Amino acid sequence: MSGRRRNASEPPGALWREAAAFAARKHSGQFRRDGRTPYFAHVVRVAMTVSEMFGCHDEEVLAAALLHDLIEDTTTDYEDILERFGKSVAGMVASLTKNMAIPEAMREKEYDGRIAKADWRVRLIKLADVYDNLIDGVNDPRGKAEVPKRLDACRRAIALAERDAKTRAVSKVAVASLLAALKRAARKT
Repeated sequence: MSGRRRNASEPPGALWREAAAFAARKHSGQFRRDGRTPYFAHVVRVAMTVSEMFGCHDEEVLAAALLHDLIEDTTTDYEDILERFGKSVAGMVASLTKNMAIPEAMREKEYDGRIAKADWRVRLIKLADVYDNLIDGVNDPRGKAEVPKRLDACRRAIALAERDAKTRAVSKVAVASLLAALKRAARKT
């Protein structure tokens, strides 16, 4: 099946609203590493970062941002997302999903390679994802040990998105935002 298509009678925002509700149900009962923050807060912050900080209001991008961790962290699979949200959103989510069958030593390299080949919108979501993870780690004293790993993830995401920043204003804003966050984080650590 080709997946969901937005029809003209749907109000603006219907796709990302549906994605938010779906992600909230699927992430129910999951928490961030601090053990207190519902995991769903992370995906909402990623979508808000894409929209409010980076200035991208594309409904498919916002839906994919809300759904970006479902395949990796829940029982949801690609087909579930394809059926409900369409090929474009499902493809972005799949690109943002690490292949846990690959040994950890090779996983990040394969993941970065896949993101490099993906649609520019995938790299935009990745910038928002690593931004949120960095801010989480820096602001939570229990996450301090994770900060060096998160700084590395930020640098890799920036390197992947640099070419987009040369041709897309929204990517330029995203890279600049993440670079500023890296500087602030370096001063705090």
